[in-house]
Amino acid sequence: MNQTRIWLGETMLTLPNWLISLAVFAGALAVAILAHRIIFTIVTRFVAQMDLFWRSLVARTQGPTRFAVITIALGFAASLSPLTSGEAALIRQVLLLCFIALVAWIATAALHIWTTVYLRRFKLDADDNLLARKHVTQTRILRRVGDILIIIVGVATMLMTFDSVRQYGVSLLASAGAAGLVVGLALQPVLKNIFAGIQLAVTQPIRIDDALLVEGEWGNVEEITSTYVVLRLWDWRRMILPLSYFIERPFQNWTRDNAALIGSVMIYLDYETPIDALRAEAERIAAATPLWDGRVVNVQVTDFKDSTMEIRILVSARSAGQAFDLRCTMREQIVAFLQREHPRALPRLRADTTPDRSTGRAEAAPGRERTAH
Repeated sequence: MNQTRIWLGETMLTLPNWLISLAVFAGALAVAILAHRIIFTIVTRFVAQMDLFWRSLVARTQGPTRFAVITIALGFAASLSPLTSGEAALIRQVLLLCFIALVAWIATAALHIWTTVYLRRFKLDADDNLLARKHVTQTRILRRVGDILIIIVGVATMLMTFDSVRQYGVSLLASAGAAGLVVGLALQPVLKNIFAGIQLAVTQPIRIDDALLVEGEWGNVEEITSTYVVLRLWDWRRMILPLSYFIERPFQNWTRDNAALIGSVMIYLDYETPIDALRAEAERIAAATPLWDGRVVNVQVTDFKDSTMEIRILVSARSAGQAFDLRCTMREQIVAFLQREHPRALPRLRADTTPDRSTGRAEAAPGRERTAH
């Protein structure tokens, strides 16, 4: 045993320092990865039967914890390796940069975990999800802004670790004035959308899952990023719009204050239509369908045409989608009711067949008797 130790010591002395350092760092890296994998596997099995939050927390922190273990292991390896002063300074600089990156990564992960925990209280699939959409929109936009700020601060801190940056910081700031104008002009569309995103998060003219009418297209807000908005149209197409569009251009928001909407059904019927019977049937149809929210149902004669009268039926629903389906149901069943019970209420063309006294012949004139469907 003693001879083996002596042989190993003599072998180590004959090896170059760079090879010894490389072996120490490689061994530390392998031990760190293996130790993290074992510990992470144990922790994952431990939280497997726990709440979804703890499982998500462990899964989301896998990357930062592995990076932290590797950084610590490399720090110990640097203290054990036979490095020159220049090599040691370089290794310390790299480890410092790794530590700053680790802090930024942990801050980003913590921000994401906090937003996830915060948004668990709100359900977008509820009938009245106005409060949920408000908080989800604000949180997601501000989280993206927070991610950008963390990256900027992290990169700036890394740059400040170099002596040249600290020494020439004043000159860099002085020269950055003119460069900043050029970069600002070049990045004007991007910066405009970023500031528009902050404004949208504060004022909230739109929110996640809002029903919008934009450029003649109806759809729901599916995603709001730091630069654009994804609108899911009614036929599953996607419309991509820049954030600045919703600050500078007019659009319709059907769910601004609440999700409930009043839908209108316009129908043109003959003057012989029994309005009271039509009103009673509309109320019966609304009461019989779960799409109606029980608030508004109304039948009114809103205009007179040459041969028909315009009738408007108003019904309310809990959401824009249900209001559309309720309007279609009302049209179908109202037409079926009129065909079945009051066929003469449907639009007709009339002609006057009263005999002319001078000729004794019947003369057709618009406005009377003859019917044509």
